[in-house]
Amino acid sequence: MMKRPPTISTQPAPDHSARPLAMPCPARKQLTARATRKSWTGAKRAQRGVALLLVMWACTLLAILLGGYAVLAHTEGLQAGYQFQQTRAHYAAEAGLMRAIYALQAPNINDRWVADGRVYPFVYDGAKVGVSVISESGKVDLNAASLDVLTNLLRNAGVDAQHAAVIAQAIVDWRSFPMTPQQATQRAAVYAAAGRDYGPRNGPFASVQELEMVLGMTPQMYEAVAPYVTIWSGRASPDPNTAPLLALASIPPGMDLQHAAAMIAARPANTAANAATGLVGNNGITHSIRSEAVLADGTRAVLRATIRLQGFRPGSQAFAVLRWQEGDGE
Repeated sequence: MMKRPPTISTQPAPDHSARPLAMPCPARKQLTARATRKSWTGAKRAQRGVALLLVMWACTLLAILLGGYAVLAHTEGLQAGYQFQQTRAHYAAEAGLMRAIYALQAPNINDRWVADGRVYPFVYDGAKVGVSVISESGKVDLNAASLDVLTNLLRNAGVDAQHAAVIAQAIVDWRSFPMTPQQATQRAAVYAAAGRDYGPRNGPFASVQELEMVLGMTPQMYEAVAPYVTIWSGRASPDPNTAPLLALASIPPGMDLQHAAAMIAARPANTAANAATGLVGNNGITHSIRSEAVLADGTRAVLRATIRLQGFRPGSQAFAVLRWQEGDGE
């Protein structure tokens, strides 16, 4: 019996390598779970990174806020300390003013201060206080001084003789009532020609500062003469017993500053001599007081006041304040 030859198939054999191998169900679940865990782990790490960045930014902002608050608190502390020291110095200077007012009219004449500009030092609450008093009668009165006194004052302040005479006449014109309407018109025309939108008062000076408005008066001139002029003495010439340097040298017929300085240096320096010569009794009733207080840390306060003594009478004030200024500036 003959055998049949094997049948040869013409179809290609299946490629098992191209098909994924079948994986048992438990293994597939395990891989899926592992992939899921990896995905969650990556997401959590990303979230933790963002959270850490936010915390770092929050800490930085908090540090900036705390630093700014610390600087602000330090600055406010320094400012409060400065204001406290300034207040201490201010009241120490005010104590100097009150001390001067009492000393100008002390019951014992030997205890009275001389109002010629000398400095009286003392210590108050740890502050060094220096007080000087100048009688207004020793200054040049803008409303009463003669033309010669005004001219000499300006010359002593450094103004040349020609301009000093012109400005002195302008001061007299400012304070004087015009004799005729034509005279008032002429005075106003002079100021208008100089570009001023005002004319002279044609009446007494109301304040020392008004001197700046007089035609020809410059800020430099005013600064030089302001400490030596007044509107409260009523004298045609300064009192030589209490006049400061420029005012003393302005008394007719006039003198040089060296001679005036020598006269001031020769004034009695102790209260006993002052009482013997009657200088203390001639202090007058209106005075300019300058009180300067300096604390141990250098904090400084200056008070200036013009006061009029009114005596110790029951039910009345012992003095009246005519002008009050803080600091050395106008």
